[in-house]
This record gives sequence, structure tokens and C-alpha cells, in this order.
Amino acid sequence: MFLIAVVVLAALTVPLAGGRLGALVEVRLRRVWAIFAGLGLEIAAIDLPGLSDGARAALLVAAYPVLAVFLVANWRLPGMPVVALGGALNLLAIAVNGGVMPASPAALAGAGLDPAAPGFQNSTAVSDPRLAFLGDVFYIPASWPLSNVFSIGDVLIALGVAWAIHGICRSRVAPSWTRQPS
Repeated sequence: MFLIAVVVLAALTVPLAGGRLGALVEVRLRRVWAIFAGLGLEIAAIDLPGLSDGARAALLVAAYPVLAVFLVANWRLPGMPVVALGGALNLLAIAVNGGVMPASPAALAGAGLDPAAPGFQNSTAVSDPRLAFLGDVFYIPASWPLSNVFSIGDVLIALGVAWAIHGICRSRVAPSWTRQPS
């Protein structure tokens, strides 16, 4: 939800920054199927009944190289290297922690999330996490809409997506050297 909120906010601010939202529909994206396939793997990992935790973790890790197909195919778009860096940091944190994003207990509490909730958690408190600083250490408070935990990788992905939207739409917010020609 964090990323969806960033995309909506970025799109809403394009006209305010002198950009043209219509430019988004004119962009020729390549390998769009990879986004749907990667998100499908993530959804299956979390929601598909009957899977072992190991299979769920493997599906989550497998989603990242599939999503990377889209990033590589669209590397020329503004912000894609930042999105890729964020994704790589998330993949690293998940891979070294057995297929689960380590979450700070304090961040989970701040977001009102129960680390002891039953079932597989793709982001949860991990005993002795590796590279914990790359995990979900930030949070949106429980009293706010869209409360959740997120990582520095998520922040980079959100910044890269916002940069892409503003760059494609030729807004004043995006650096001039990253704006897509009209």
C-alpha cells in the first residue's frame, strides 16, 4: 500500500509541477508481463493455501529476478536505476534471512502489527536478523491510514517510481537531464 500511495501522490503532483500526465499513456513499456508475473509470485507466496514456509520464501525470492526483467527492459526510463537499487537491497535482506524480510520489533509495534500473528509473514521480527538495517525498520503509525512497516529498499523504490513519473511527464520536479522527450 505504501508504494501505491506514493504512485498516486506522485501522479497528483505532476500537474502542480508543470508536467503533463497524458505522457504516461504514451510511454512504451517493455516486458510489462514481468510486473504481473513477479507480483503474482508474491501474492501466491503470501496467500496460496497449503504451501510450506520454505516454498513461500522461495516464491518471494523468485519474484525479484522476474521483476528485474522489467527493470532491465526499461532501464532508459528515469528513476529505474534507483528502483533497481531498492529492489536489490530488499532481495539481499530477504535472501540472507531465509526468505523473510526482517522487521524491527519497534517498527512492528509502531505500526500496530503483531509479530506473533499466525501463518506466514513476509515481513516479521526475526531472531538474530542479518543486515537488519536493510529490513523493515521504518513505519507508518497505527493511527494513520495505510499503517505498515517498510525498508530503505522500499523508500528507494518509491523515490525511483516518483522520479520516473515526474521525468516521463516532464515536470519541473525531475532533473532536466532525466526528463523524457515529448
